[in-house]
Amino acid sequence: MDEGADLRAAAMRRVDHAVPLVVDLDGTLVFSDLLLESIFILAKERPLDLLRLPFWLAQGRAQLKQRLARLVRPEAPTLPYNRPLIDYLRAEKGRGRRLILATAADAAVACEIADEVGLFDAVYASDGVTNLIGTCKRKRLVAEFGIGGFDYAGNDSRDLPVWSAARKAMLVQPSRALHETVSEAYEVERVFEQEGTEGSLRRALRMEHWFKNVLVFLPILAAHRLYEVSALLHGLAAFVAFCLCASSVYLTNDLLDLPNDRRHPYKKERPLASGRLPISRALIAIPLLLVGAVGASLANPPAMLGILGAYWVLMLAYCLRFRDIAVIDVLVLAGGYALRVMAGSAAIGLEAVPWLVVISCVLFFFGLALLKRYAELVAMRSLAGPKARARGYLARFLGPLALIGCASGYLSVAIYAYQVDIDHKINPRYGLDWVICVLLVYWVTHIWLIVRRGQVVDDPVAFTLTDRASQIVAAVAAVIVLIST
Repeated sequence: MDEGADLRAAAMRRVDHAVPLVVDLDGTLVFSDLLLESIFILAKERPLDLLRLPFWLAQGRAQLKQRLARLVRPEAPTLPYNRPLIDYLRAEKGRGRRLILATAADAAVACEIADEVGLFDAVYASDGVTNLIGTCKRKRLVAEFGIGGFDYAGNDSRDLPVWSAARKAMLVQPSRALHETVSEAYEVERVFEQEGTEGSLRRALRMEHWFKNVLVFLPILAAHRLYEVSALLHGLAAFVAFCLCASSVYLTNDLLDLPNDRRHPYKKERPLASGRLPISRALIAIPLLLVGAVGASLANPPAMLGILGAYWVLMLAYCLRFRDIAVIDVLVLAGGYALRVMAGSAAIGLEAVPWLVVISCVLFFFGLALLKRYAELVAMRSLAGPKARARGYLARFLGPLALIGCASGYLSVAIYAYQVDIDHKINPRYGLDWVICVLLVYWVTHIWLIVRRGQVVDDPVAFTLTDRASQIVAAVAAVIVLIST
């Protein structure tokens, strides 16, 4: 009995290996949408060509994909591949099974990826005339292999017509509804689930970076109105508005920077770069976040909405162009922090912006932005050596970056100390703020020593939330503020 069962199983395996396995590309072999990726690469590299997209689309999706492929293409070596599926395909290939890549992506893109994977015997793809998806893909495969003459691995409801003609179905990260639909109608041989997708959207929003937006409360502190309920409520509305707006910018930034992030030793694990967060979900979240930001800002005077709009435009310009221009990039980031302070002033109706505070804040965060570039260079140097570069900065810039960054941090503390001196003459109670100046000098020195050891691998503000010394400094400073206000 056992020997007979083994013989039947071996015969079935021989049948399986005689049947070609057809694999989809987007969302299946690769955890991404290559058409959307190409559009964002175009937006980054050739933004004016975005105006041509409607005219290309009017000629059909296949023509749109071909036109895009002639201008920009995702980098095949760095794409987020489905490694468990590729391991399975490699094993099947070793048993002599024929593997086919069938995709709605343009043929030029599909062939590059097939060459990179090195497992496929043939590639069927869109050719500028036919968009090889759904029923069109089904017709092509049926014409080649016949009904039931192939197995098919896909991930989307648009693959249902293909599964209807396949012998067996393989599902890749299917939704619960799709899994149930396919399982009821067809024979499912295998299901491939992607790990680590839980909480991917939350991580992409970078909620730990919302700490930066407490700067909107700085004018409230400078005006010594911390205990006014009305001022705090307006400040809270401004805080929420900037948090939502900033998260929309983070998502936009990650979409525009996918190729660079995937080449980075740490950023390649971000939800969008790694494929754990689908691009389509990010595109839905961005407008929702912006609507929420506008709604929160409407609780404050109209000037608040204008400043929020200026911040969004400035950050969008940063994502598209300024990010890659050395020095300009960190100046723009520092300007974004200044706008947060100005928003706090507008929220509580201050006619005169405390410019000493703004200047101190800009210099402080200018130094932090340089520290971030320094950390990125250190990380890239560990991979590329002395020729490493990050954005517009080269490895040989490490010394000047540290010098200018430290000087900027210390100068910001000096300007803040001048403001403390003015406040102290008005009310001796504010003399405790001198302790904050000492704490800031310590912290600037501490964080630069840490980054030079290579212990800061990403954003310095996010790092401080987990750094014990930074937590103690923040706690002592907060107590002093509460006592002296």
